[in-house]
Amino acid sequence: MEPIVKEGKVAEEVLAEILTENKLTENDVVYNVVENKGKLFKGSTVTVKVIKKEDLYTAAKEYLKELIEGLGLEVNFEMQKRDEITILKIFSNRNAILIGKNGQTLKALELLVKQMLNAKYGINFKIMLDVENYRKKREKSLEFMAKKMAKEVAHTKTEIHLENMNAYERRIIHNALTNFKGVKTESEGVEPHRHIVIKPE
Repeated sequence: MEPIVKEGKVAEEVLAEILTENKLTENDVVYNVVENKGKLFKGSTVTVKVIKKEDLYTAAKEYLKELIEGLGLEVNFEMQKRDEITILKIFSNRNAILIGKNGQTLKALELLVKQMLNAKYGINFKIMLDVENYRKKREKSLEFMAKKMAKEVAHTKTEIHLENMNAYERRIIHNALTNFKGVKTESEGVEPHRHIVIKPE
């Protein structure tokens, strides 16, 4: 499960070579590029590091299995594709514990996995976890709340600041209110205190 590392002059060419040599496509992998400054009389080069998404998901599952079983819970995993996003679904004998209040435990597990992958492979990988279709239920709940708040803003002409949310949840709100008459949405603040403001138009 070691990353494939190769050096060359042009990042796109090096990446293409790695993909061809390993019979992979760009959709199969995550990669990063590091520029190496040239020494005297030598041009600069780039180092491309590539790792298969499949290997990252395997590493994530192994890490989560150890973590969750350490809590005394039984756990299984399933991969699911939804709208171009791959979600790692977790099944346990105590799902409520893994979700936590307002999904806080689930978010914490997701953050831990991302940090582990970054520390181990030096690659930022967007991985999404789900337990008991919590994400789908949360989406519906956020959409309902967004439309309710938007009606209030359109009626009172007073802006409303929503709670802090991650980028995924903010996108749900923005999308839900894209065509909502009389209001507009903006994100304000700095992570992890970034939130949406619903404003009258």
